[in-house]
Amino acid sequence: MTLSLVLAVLPASGQTKVVQPSAPVTVYTQFEHAPTEVVLEALQNEVETIMAPVGLNFEWRSLETCTGREFAVELVVATFKGACEVIPSPERTGASGALGWTHTSNGEVLPFTDVDCGRISQLLGPSMFHVDPADREETLGRAIGRVLAHEFYHVFARTSHHGSWGVAKPYYSVSELLAKEFNFEARESKLLRRSKVMTVLRQAAGDPRVTSFHAGSKH
Repeated sequence: MTLSLVLAVLPASGQTKVVQPSAPVTVYTQFEHAPTEVVLEALQNEVETIMAPVGLNFEWRSLETCTGREFAVELVVATFKGACEVIPSPERTGASGALGWTHTSNGEVLPFTDVDCGRISQLLGPSMFHVDPADREETLGRAIGRVLAHEFYHVFARTSHHGSWGVAKPYYSVSELLAKEFNFEARESKLLRRSKVMTVLRQAAGDPRVTSFHAGSKH
């Protein structure tokens, strides 16, 4: 079973709040097609920017280099489908469906998420004609990061529910994917800050005696 994010035409809102430091979440990534450094950096920066106000920060690793002997306090595996590349197009392709989804089992949200880079690229294709060519890869990476941040909301809040506005809403518009800023609504930010995951991460950051958990992934 999966929880998915799709496209829509609704506005967004959000707010930020400074919180105490926490240990990083280890993110293992795997791509069907390797992205450029610009796209990769932009998507990582966007996730970190969106999640920083609730206290989440990340350590990024490639799943291909995972040996099963690494350690992490909390981890999530993110898989990127299709090509994470800019595809300017004069007309919309009519692509539809989920932009991202998070796996569940027996009602439990699992730390495994997927993002459909190919579908995101197709949806943004016509809009890319209005973006400076020098900024297109960064723009795409930022959009992909927003979809990933949405899926991380499900993982870290341990919930299948969505918000009414902002990053946690169930549908994104093209304008939201391309906007300069996109944040969580206050209610979802509060839910993340009070989650069990955040409690563990804060304890790990403040107590050197906390032992890291084994990060070997399970499929």
